[in-house]
Amino acid sequence: MTTSRISGFYNMSLEERRAKIAETLASLPTPPELGAWTSGGLSPEAADHMIENVVGLHSLPLGIALNFMVNGRDVLVPMTLEEPSVVAGASFMAKLARAGGGYQATTSDPLMIGQMQVINVTNLNEAKLKIYEKKAELLAEADSIDPILKKFGGGARDLEVRVFNDSPIGGFLVVHLIYDVRDAMGANAVNTACERLAPKIEAITGGKVHLRILSNLADRRIARARCTIPVKELAFDTFSGEQVRDGIIAAYAFAAVDPYRAATHNKGIMNGVDSVVIATGNDWRAIEAGAHAYAVKNGHYTSLSTWGKDADGNLVGTLEMPMAVGIVGGATKVHPAAQAAVKLMGVKTANELAEIIVSVGLAQNMAALRALATEGIQRGHMSLHARQVAIAAGATGDLVEKVAAQMVAEKVVRIDRAEEILKGLK
Repeated sequence: MTTSRISGFYNMSLEERRAKIAETLASLPTPPELGAWTSGGLSPEAADHMIENVVGLHSLPLGIALNFMVNGRDVLVPMTLEEPSVVAGASFMAKLARAGGGYQATTSDPLMIGQMQVINVTNLNEAKLKIYEKKAELLAEADSIDPILKKFGGGARDLEVRVFNDSPIGGFLVVHLIYDVRDAMGANAVNTACERLAPKIEAITGGKVHLRILSNLADRRIARARCTIPVKELAFDTFSGEQVRDGIIAAYAFAAVDPYRAATHNKGIMNGVDSVVIATGNDWRAIEAGAHAYAVKNGHYTSLSTWGKDADGNLVGTLEMPMAVGIVGGATKVHPAAQAAVKLMGVKTANELAEIIVSVGLAQNMAALRALATEGIQRGHMSLHARQVAIAAGATGDLVEKVAAQMVAEKVVRIDRAEEILKGLK
């Protein structure tokens, strides 16, 4: 069986880590698939067909988060980002969470919203009711567009009409098409359905359908995760488990009431979320937009996560957010490195992928709060950041660690100091 507990992984060489992953997995990507992570997985010729005006490629590190148990299943999690300490932080929090059963995660149905803006309508309320009178006919039309999606259980689910009376251009209607996209992210399917319905909406209302586009506030497609950390697992150095627990809860309370803090708090969540979204070839901009819009759903910007304690005094964390990710279509099916990432996690549905991603977001949130509430964010971050600074100063090979170690010891991590230390060592 696959295990996400790999002892000493951090100290292995790149080749040893890849070999360890291959021997650990029950159902593993083949060596050529894993090879996509060595080469970057994408040729300039393939990239030329993905976006416009291609001149080359841009690489980011891909790391593996360890220790994750999601819904009772061990999973190795690929994370793509440039920021140090994120992979290590998420992995360590996942290790603590294992003592409380890991992460329990759920998802709602993969429902996306397509919006059609109807302008130049004489009587908005009359037009609204006319649309509802034709609702069954409109849903049947939308349902007939994609027979493959319908075969797998997807398709049109509902139609809603909203009235806006006081916009800068006067009143207009917005029609929401609720569309089940199954294992796709869904943008193409939803946009196509809106295009198909636009002439019928115009005929019903006498108005003009102006914009017809997917909404990235996917609040019908929610992923949720929770974890319980036994209080004794939180103790370290001179900090008791109760001190760490209460510090994390107090830090969360700050984010719950102050949008200035909540923005950074939620950024920490997205450090984990975006890393997996990018690794799997999904649209991280859409996920970011949906998350931050969801964070303000009650009228003020606040924390996406919650932290508290249970009756036994254990730390309890929850995270709820929109999660519009897919495992079919788009870059997920085009990019070899993304394909290997999906296969590594052994996910069979987009919902399973969403459950892993939201769990990683919760883990990374806890990592940041734990650091802030105890030793400060810089101590753990500094040693990892110092290596990047050493490399930027020109250090190579063994000199990277030597320069980094001296800067950390001095508590001065700057490129000018790195250059001075490097000059002295040479």
